[in-house]
Order: sequence, then structure tokens, then C-alpha cells
Amino acid sequence: MNDGMSRGPGSRSTDAPRYVAVDTGGTFTDLLYAVDGRLETLKVPSTPDDPSRAILEGLRTLCGAETDVVLLHGSTVATNAILEGKGASVVLVTNRGFEDVLEIGRQDRPQLYALVGHRPPPLVPRESRLGISGRLGPQGEELEALDAHELGALADRLARTGAASIAVCLLHAYANGAHEERVADALRTLERPISVSSRLLPEYREFERTSTTVVNAYVAPLMSRYLERLEAESGAAAIAVMGSNGGTVAVERAVREPAQTVLSGPAGGVVGALAWARRSGYENILTFDMGGTSTDVSLCPGHPLRTREFAIAGRPVALPVLDIHTVGAGGGSIARVDPGGALRVGPESAGASPGPICYGRGGSEVTVTDAHVWLGRIPTDAFLGGEGGLDRAAVAGPMNALAEALACTPEQAAEGVLAVADAAMERALRVISVERGYDPAGFALVAFGGAGALHAAELSERLGCERALIPPDPGLLSAYGILTAPVTREVSRSILRSHHEPDTKAVLDESLRSMSDQARNALLGEGADPGAIAVELQIDARYRGQSFELRVPAAPDREDWVEAFHRAHAARYGYRRDDAPVEAVTARANASAPGPEVEPPHIPASQGPPPSTPCSVVHRGETLPSRAVWRRDLRTGDRLVGPALVLDYSATTWVPPRWSMTVDAQGVLHLAAESAESEANS
Repeated sequence: MNDGMSRGPGSRSTDAPRYVAVDTGGTFTDLLYAVDGRLETLKVPSTPDDPSRAILEGLRTLCGAETDVVLLHGSTVATNAILEGKGASVVLVTNRGFEDVLEIGRQDRPQLYALVGHRPPPLVPRESRLGISGRLGPQGEELEALDAHELGALADRLARTGAASIAVCLLHAYANGAHEERVADALRTLERPISVSSRLLPEYREFERTSTTVVNAYVAPLMSRYLERLEAESGAAAIAVMGSNGGTVAVERAVREPAQTVLSGPAGGVVGALAWARRSGYENILTFDMGGTSTDVSLCPGHPLRTREFAIAGRPVALPVLDIHTVGAGGGSIARVDPGGALRVGPESAGASPGPICYGRGGSEVTVTDAHVWLGRIPTDAFLGGEGGLDRAAVAGPMNALAEALACTPEQAAEGVLAVADAAMERALRVISVERGYDPAGFALVAFGGAGALHAAELSERLGCERALIPPDPGLLSAYGILTAPVTREVSRSILRSHHEPDTKAVLDESLRSMSDQARNALLGEGADPGAIAVELQIDARYRGQSFELRVPAAPDREDWVEAFHRAHAARYGYRRDDAPVEAVTARANASAPGPEVEPPHIPASQGPPPSTPCSVVHRGETLPSRAVWRRDLRTGDRLVGPALVLDYSATTWVPPRWSMTVDAQGVLHLAAESAESEANS
């Protein structure tokens, strides 16, 4: 297919801005180079021990000597540091008597039916949680002054701990950050990263604010070193990092607030999937991103959903993130037989090294990718557009061993591996749709990631989705989303006022105005075009006495926020209470400016059937004659009836029997179930 994407440096104009978007995954690092209206693509093996190595190698391959590009990066550094417990040592400064908020948490049961529950250990041990004098009230009023002598000695006290990073979180700092600022000033001579809660998350709920600040401090030194090295060695003119909320942030902010990047790569996938779906006429989608180590899914009822109820490795991070659900099922997920004789797939992954057996890098355990290769769904000579070969023969021994353990044929074992992986991914998709009151029948499944298009049809059938969409270069879609994502800045402030109080409207109006200016000025300071900045105002509201909020718009040209809350509550919970006080808990201003413009490719009309190659694929125990076509040879209006394979540089699309694939004018593949009559006519 003429999808507008090419590979290799080639000749380029140096007048137009050049952008490189990078998504670092567990198995591959994906790069997109946007120059002169074209996109050039590259996948290189990830280097988990040092992610920057793969990025720098990819930049050299794509850009050659022309390294003065704008680098847009989806980073997993913060995420991996938290998951693997490899962050920095942190000291927490808080109010005396509140040193244990981090450990007490919400006093809930992490495992409801376990006699003895298990919690992850706090990121800051008890001896590194330091309490100081001073106290503010819930309105920001000073109840007890800070002790000047204690502040003067605080730097020496912290220096003796040897901690590499500092978190400062004092009571009610969301209402008044003066005490925290004085503490930060007293510690500035230590020349260590300082995470201040009133700058990072000026919102009430002490445990979540403390946890978020500590997580930020935990990954700050590592992220700082990583980004500084990337700046120094990449030669990039500028670097921005994908934020968890679906927008990019300047590198300086990513260094100060690395907790903003914990869902960096997956957020890019949601942004890219929605962009391509809209071009094909779909607003309501389920995003399905199946990579090498995990699968990320999200529901978009016309727009990405955001949440602040997010935790990573059991530790809350109450910053705005796209509502993404992750399961440990990817192309590299390892299959095994448990002691009870049941087949298990994941969450353990072969990763980038050694990777699946068929990669020929020393892998010895059967993975989902190996199962696809064994069944013929990934031709051995089509990997990475034919640039890389796969070794099917190497899979034979381990696959036979797995089949023997399951008392079945190797083909049945391989199909069993895929069925178990499909079941895990189906559960994830139902969590974000059915369990939230959405019928998947009204949604299209947008499949991407290196392995997503191989499972799209089966999962659509299981869920009852309208159809599955496969965007161009699906294996690099997260990088595409990072490339085109807007630049964003969100400012929040806890209000905690009922709409019945006489001064609530004035307080809200002033807060929203000042926050709007603050968010807008932040983007202007990062070089955004003043005329392109849009600001969205919102209020987190609840009925007085409730514990959780619903977010509603607060723009002057929209309905009153109180009525908007009543309507949202009725939609979510089935009832409204018009006589109950409605409390404005938190006000928000989200400023955004468009990212780089990338023109979609022009796909000419079909002139006849595309060239194809005969092949055979195992499906439900039968070896079926099939055909394989290269996506680059497809044109608008082309249609294939399964069984068929669509081969691409970054992914392979599987069209099962009784399914069809059509190509739209944007180059998106549409998979839909065939009726018996239409299949016969074909």
C-alpha cells in the first residue's frame, strides 16, 4: 500500500521542522521520522538495561548526521523504576505526628478474602520519614508557625540520611503552599531533587498527595540522568516527553515531575488510535494495543477518558492519566503448564532479550509469537517487511514439549496458547466496557501494536464489536500518537465549597480564571502559538457526604455546572438529588496546543485484485489454503475474504475464515464478519 511511509534516510529538505517520535517498548523501540510531509519508520530491539541505547541507535539509522530534530519521546523509565523497585532513596519531610500517613494509607484490605493481606512496602522506610513542627488548617490558615531553628538545621539532618531525593508533603498544603515553600528553600543547598506536593498536586486527600509526591521523588534522579544523557548524546534541538494525560510536556517539566510520565507510551497509543478512527468515520472505539510484553486497552466514547484513580505497583499516583487497563499478555508472553496441568500464558515475558524462540536470540520458552509462527500466521520471511527472518524450525522442540505436557498435538498446543491469551485480553476489554455500562456492539475495536492485528478479528467476535480497524503501520501507532499529540498543561486547585454558599460562585470564577491564565502562560513559556491554545475548564463535584467525585464542564457557554453534575450523576448511578447540596471539590484548567500536523497518506483507487502469494494457515485444527498480500500493494476499495494475511513492516493482520477485510480511503483496514450469503458470493 502507498501509505506515505518509507524507510531509510533518503534526501530531505532542511527548511521544514523535523520531528522524531520514539516509543520505547519492552521488546522493540519504535521510531517515526516526520520530514517534508513524509513519515519514515524504524523498529529496533529495545535495550532494557539502558533504553537510551536503542533510541540513539535508531536516531543514527533514521537521521544520519542530521540530528538537530525535535525529539518526542514516550518513556518507560519512570514506570520500570517503580515496577522493578529500582528508584532512588527518598527522605520524606512532613508534619510531626503524620509520618505514617504513607504506610497507613486508606486502611482498606488489598486482598479481600485473604486471611493475611499483603501490601507493597512503602517507598520511604520509617527512619527516613521526618516530622517537623508547624501546622496549617484546611482553609490554609496558619495554626502553628514553622520553627526557624528547626528549619535551619533541617539540611544537615537530611544530609546525614544519605537520601538521593527529597519529598515535601505538609498538611493542607493544597490550600496554602507557604510552609512547603519555606521547607524547600531551606533544603535547596543540598542540590538534590526536591518534590513539593503543592507544586505537583495541590489537591486534598493526604494519602494520595503524599504517595504521589513520594513516587515523583523516587524516580526523579533516574529520570533526570536519563533525559540529560538523551539531550547530550542525541543532538536534538529540543525534547518533549509524552505525558500520561495524552499530551506532551517539555523536558524541563518531565525532569521536575517525572510522575507525569508513568503511562507515557500507552497514552500515545490511545491518542493515535482515536485520530485514525475519526478519519475513518468512527468516534466510539475500544483501543487494543498488544505489544511484546503487555496489552493496554482503553474505552473512548468519542473522546479519551481520564482518571485520577490510578496506582502503579500498588502505589497511588493521583495525577491526570488516560484511563488505560493493562494485562500481562503480549507477543512475548511465555506459555507454561502449571502444577495442576492447566495452560498458562504470561505475565512473564521473553522481552527483548532473549525474546521469542523464533527470533533466534537464545529464547527457549514458547511465546505467543512462536505460536503464531508455528500456525503460519506470521510468515517467516515477512518479519519487519522481509528485512528480518524468523526461525520456525527452532520452535519445534519446545512446542512439542509443551504439546506433550498437554497431551495434544503441537498445533493444538499453539492454538491453545492463543486462546488463553485471547481470554485474558477479552477480560480486559470487558472491564473497560461491559463492567462500566457500555455495550461493545456500539464500538469499533482499533487494534495496533506489533501483535494486535493478529487477534483483532477473534476479539471483535467475542465482544460483539461492530468491526475492527487496523490503522496504517499499526506496530508504530503509539509513536504516531506521540508525534501528533497536543502539548498540554493542567492546573488544579481544591475548592471544597457547596454551591449553596453565597461566595462559591465568586471563588470558583476567580479560581478558574487564574488557573486558566496559569495554564495558558505555561504553554506560552514553552513556545506554543497564542492563537492555537485552547483551555478546557472543569469541576470535580459530588453531593455533600459522598467520597468520590464526577467531573463536569465549567465553561461559561455550557450549562450550569450544578445541573451538569445532576445529569452526570443520573447517567452514572441512575438517580439525581435536586434538593441536595452539590460540592465543588476541585477546579481544573487544562490548556492544550496542537502537536505537529501530519497529513494522512493518499491511497489511490483499486485497479483490480492486489498481488498475492499462496500460503497455508492452521485454524481450529485444520490446515487451510490461504493467501498473503503486502499492505503496500493495497488500494482504496480492495477487499479480501479470509483466510488471508496482510503483511506489513510493523505487524501482520490475520483475516480468519468468514471474515472480510476492506481498505478505506485513509488506508485503514476494516475487518468485519461475513454473512454466509456474502461469503458464498465472494
